[in-house]
Amino acid sequence: MITIAIANQKGGVGKTTTAMNIATAMAATGWRTLLIDLDPQGNASTGMGVPSAARGVSSYDLLVDCVPLSEAIVSSTIPGLDIVPATVDLSGAEIELVSVDERTERLQKALAHHRGHDVCFIDCPPSLGLLTLNALCAADTLLVPLQCEFFALEGLSQLLQTVERVQQRFNPRLGIVGVGLTMFDRRNRLTDQVAEDVRECLGDLVFETVIPRNVRLSEAPSHGLPALIYDHSCAGSRAYMALARELIGRLPEERKAA
Repeated sequence: MITIAIANQKGGVGKTTTAMNIATAMAATGWRTLLIDLDPQGNASTGMGVPSAARGVSSYDLLVDCVPLSEAIVSSTIPGLDIVPATVDLSGAEIELVSVDERTERLQKALAHHRGHDVCFIDCPPSLGLLTLNALCAADTLLVPLQCEFFALEGLSQLLQTVERVQQRFNPRLGIVGVGLTMFDRRNRLTDQVAEDVRECLGDLVFETVIPRNVRLSEAPSHGLPALIYDHSCAGSRAYMALARELIGRLPEERKAA
């Protein structure tokens, strides 16, 4: 299983939307996919239609109580896509983990030797605390959603510094599979300028596919569905399918699903 963390410490950049729709796209193309909701807000769980009553065992239990991964996995309504849901209890995990041994490696140990899925996506909270650090320590690679706005590069530099520290101290195999530009509005000249600046700075690290601002992407979670299921023909859904194809092309050949 290849593990991909979806992280950016800046909020509102499309992390959860990206996690839900990329996971759905991968499942639709035949990958056995696992989505781990590591955000205390639990938006990915809600957006995938997992009710609170079905979250008896959550990512909190995985990290704090070391519950086996198999006990936390919930089947979604999408064939080939399972989810480890989050509850509000996760908001206390940052404090509870401070005093425990190997607090940055809890998720890594939970995922170790898991063979039930081909790919795992981790939806991280909008911070660089212990939850995100656990995700980065467990991940093989990182996908960074980047909003096409003025302060985007400033936040990105901080994230890249954190990745470098994680590589040096905890997880030398951690790489960055790509940066995905989100909330792209072609009517806005500033959006074009930001995209141009990001590509000039990061080069081929930036995915060619850009995710447009799209009402359907915003509406879908309120129906408990990813946009690819809610409206597969909308511009946002088409963009995420293209991004998934591009992502697959960047994964190591020996790790790809048959």
